[in-house]
Amino acid sequence: MQPGFFSTVFYQPLYNALVLILGVVPGANVGVAIIFLTLIVRGALLPLSHKSVVSQAKMRKIAPEIEKLKEKHKDNKQEQARKTMELYKEHGINPFSGCLLVLIQLPIIFALYFVFFKGLPDLKVEQLYSFVHVPSVVSMMFLGIILSKKSIIIALLAGVTQYYQIKLSIPAMAPAEKGAKPSFKDDFARSFNIQMRYMLPVIVFGISYSISAAVALYWTTSNLFSIAHELYVKRKAEAIKG
Repeated sequence: MQPGFFSTVFYQPLYNALVLILGVVPGANVGVAIIFLTLIVRGALLPLSHKSVVSQAKMRKIAPEIEKLKEKHKDNKQEQARKTMELYKEHGINPFSGCLLVLIQLPIIFALYFVFFKGLPDLKVEQLYSFVHVPSVVSMMFLGIILSKKSIIIALLAGVTQYYQIKLSIPAMAPAEKGAKPSFKDDFARSFNIQMRYMLPVIVFGISYSISAAVALYWTTSNLFSIAHELYVKRKAEAIKG
């Protein structure tokens, strides 16, 4: 990859971190190194992702109150927005925390794509810092799968874990009341919810399979981290409630 802002700030640090991890894991196994690198990256982003997950959980909790506000102020959008923001403030919710997390994660995801897809299996010495050394032997074999090639098994794992991650973070919408005529906004929200729950896992599977098992392993590990985090926040909220 040519020198530049993206390479200097995102790609090279992650690439060097991967090679550093390779130097300490048994057998310089790339699969184990990818798992550790993914956990390190997600751990570094945990303060932001935790705020986002907690905000989403709180928003789901106050969803009935939001619906009441929409119905009460359906003829005054400005008042509806003002009351909604007041409710968010009352419950300590930042509705934009998820957007910030996505903006920060995007360049990291692209950088990891280049690290796993372009940087493997042949390690590029010219991309390494002076204190990082290339292991004498690097193993691309992980659980009987060659990570530089495609793997339908790990790609399926990426798609399935993505489905469960979305199922936890974006629960299915309640069905419309019998006899009630759904608005365009309600139809759009329900359609978006269904597409996110079912189409995104399919897209993740397709991308994971078309690139390499290394990328699929990263996606699977990242999804498992998110699932564990969502369950932790959910159980903690239930314990406080109980």
